[in-house]
Amino acid sequence: MKYVIGIDGGTQSTKVGIYDLHGNIVCEEKVLLKPLYVPDADTAEHPDDDLWESLIRASQGLMNQFQGDKKDILGIGMGSIRCCRTYLKKDGTLAYPVINWMDKRLAKPYQNDIPEMAYLSTTTGYLTCRMTGEFKDTAANYEGVYGPFDKKEWKWSDNPEDYKEYNITREMLFDLVMPGDILGYVTKEASEATLLPEGCPVIATANDKAAEGLGAGLKADGSCLVSLGTYIGGMMRGQEYSDTAVDYWSNLSAIPHEYLYETSVGIRRGMWSVSWFKELLGEELEKKADNLGVSVEELLEEEAVKVAPGSEGLITVGEFLAPNNMPYRKAMFIGFDGRHKRAHMYRSILEAIAMTMKMSVDAMCREMGVNPTRVIVSGGGSNSELFMQIFADVFGIKSVRNVVNNAAGLGAAINTAVGVGAYPDYETAIENMVGIRDEFEPDLKNTAVYDRIIHEIYKDIKEYSDPVNKKIYDIFG
Repeated sequence: MKYVIGIDGGTQSTKVGIYDLHGNIVCEEKVLLKPLYVPDADTAEHPDDDLWESLIRASQGLMNQFQGDKKDILGIGMGSIRCCRTYLKKDGTLAYPVINWMDKRLAKPYQNDIPEMAYLSTTTGYLTCRMTGEFKDTAANYEGVYGPFDKKEWKWSDNPEDYKEYNITREMLFDLVMPGDILGYVTKEASEATLLPEGCPVIATANDKAAEGLGAGLKADGSCLVSLGTYIGGMMRGQEYSDTAVDYWSNLSAIPHEYLYETSVGIRRGMWSVSWFKELLGEELEKKADNLGVSVEELLEEEAVKVAPGSEGLITVGEFLAPNNMPYRKAMFIGFDGRHKRAHMYRSILEAIAMTMKMSVDAMCREMGVNPTRVIVSGGGSNSELFMQIFADVFGIKSVRNVVNNAAGLGAAINTAVGVGAYPDYETAIENMVGIRDEFEPDLKNTAVYDRIIHEIYKDIKEYSDPVNKKIYDIFG
């Protein structure tokens, strides 16, 4: 038996899994990250050295579980969060805390304000350096303001003049390799810290959403993917780069020289809103769930499944983190009356997520000139049968969830399997490593209800809520 490891670094946790070459999880470990340092509306930093330290703890836990022979681990796929920025010293350690993608400073180039900074990189670049000692990174994680990166050619500019507007030089950026290529090998020091096998090849993957698209088995057959994470986006597989599209943009794929078309409108703090609501209900609900031997989510789902589609008129506007260019936007519940209980609120949050993504995916598909055929749902939220049925009903097409719902981790494993030669190409690897768990057919009566909500209420709701929220923002910020 041979194995590959997939690393999935996220906004809220670091997950590491060992997979066999059929995509089955042999063992996995998850370590929660520390809360972001958010002293004001513009700042979001990962405290201390949290990304590396959480990877150490997760890897140690993983290897302590593993019952096989370390020599049978063929490689390690290095995946982590996109659109973050790391400033590193000459030795590859942090010169400043990792800046998270929610930090508004990332809209600007490096400001020459970190004295010990020698390199500017991504999260994957930083973790690669700690793991291998190499100053290399995947080319598929450079979305954002880093330097003059050519998304058509997947490389840095050859013109030194192009670096001036970024306040850096080419020497301050890592060398780039393609997804599936070797970044380096686990050093003795990293092996002692993580318990991962020394000398094991570390393979380039991609940004976390692109790795998720690969691990979800996304094909160019009209399938779309909804990624349920802290950021929720809709995606389809694409072959050509476009810088003129309006309702989607071309994310770099985990498959070299392909693209992952992603909806222009996503949901910031998407599944965070579900966690927020659960925590809002407090210890009493937790105690009730414990007494019944279920999770809080299962208890809420049991109640919410009895609520009719549309939550009896309770509508959620899910702006829990406002866009940078519209800081006044707020989340809202609209339509309360005496019928509404926590089950209505919970279902309404799920419906808001599905309806927002339905509008975004429809806009992307219209611009592409394609019709969506099925919606693959990945992430922990796909464990909810209610949520899966809501997606099917809202989209009016089949919703699908895979055997492995941590698609980003599996995507990193697939990159590794191809990179070490276990499979000759990505299509073969996908066929062998991605399996469908189950499918949900839409109830077209419910689809008609959601269509009416979307077209008569939801698509225009911010035209009415924005003026009110602007006034609230003027008073309270």
